[in-house]
Amino acid sequence: MKFTGASAVVTGGASGLGESVVRSLASRGVQVVIADVQKDKGDTVAQESGSHFVSTDVTSEDQVIAAVERAREVGELRALVNCAGFGGSARIIGRDGTYDSAYSLERYTRIITTNLIGTFNCMRIAATVMSTNEPDENDERGAIVNTASVAAFDGQIGQVAYSASKAGIVGMTLPAARDLAPAGIRVNAIAPGLIDTPIYNKVADPVAFKEKLARDVVFPARLGRADEFAALTLHLLENTYMNGEVVRLDAAARLRYR
Repeated sequence: MKFTGASAVVTGGASGLGESVVRSLASRGVQVVIADVQKDKGDTVAQESGSHFVSTDVTSEDQVIAAVERAREVGELRALVNCAGFGGSARIIGRDGTYDSAYSLERYTRIITTNLIGTFNCMRIAATVMSTNEPDENDERGAIVNTASVAAFDGQIGQVAYSASKAGIVGMTLPAARDLAPAGIRVNAIAPGLIDTPIYNKVADPVAFKEKLARDVVFPARLGRADEFAALTLHLLENTYMNGEVVRLDAAARLRYR
């Protein structure tokens, strides 16, 4: 994929991994649409990077279409990067043996809906527009990168909903690539490990917490950086022969069960 004259949609682009992808794509001359629910942060990143913000709940068909249409207005939509999602930790059952203390079905449904169904929603809508592009010299019309997680493979205690949502993204990568191949659209996914994002700064002692997390990282023995995630994302968008793959970005970490 070539970035010249292209536009891209980045979900969850107002902060964290998505923000780093937005800034990296924008620095390459891509007209980026930040599709996020965080308006204040989204407006700031858009202004600083020369991008465009569209308030978007990834589970809403109308709002995702609006983001995609905005991208089509500013350039030929060639890329979608799905970073929107959230987690949370809770065990399946409580300690008191009551139904009320069991994992909330509403919470489970919300995580699956945002992380997995939201990713699919954005993919199907963006790919529809990409399919109308003129193919390049490689017969390519677009590329999609979704965000899974090592939790899809090494899920921790309390991650039953999050791990299921990310495993779903892993599971749909190859069939999505096969579905979209006739349209000249590639689909890959990244399964990041322990990446240093602002979410880890919300705990009481961020430094100690990050040091504890890094114990499972082989080399380099540290948390990953958002710019490293963005660099891999750009490579997956650019490398025409990368298709149907889930790439772990985790410095060989294999997480313990507790």
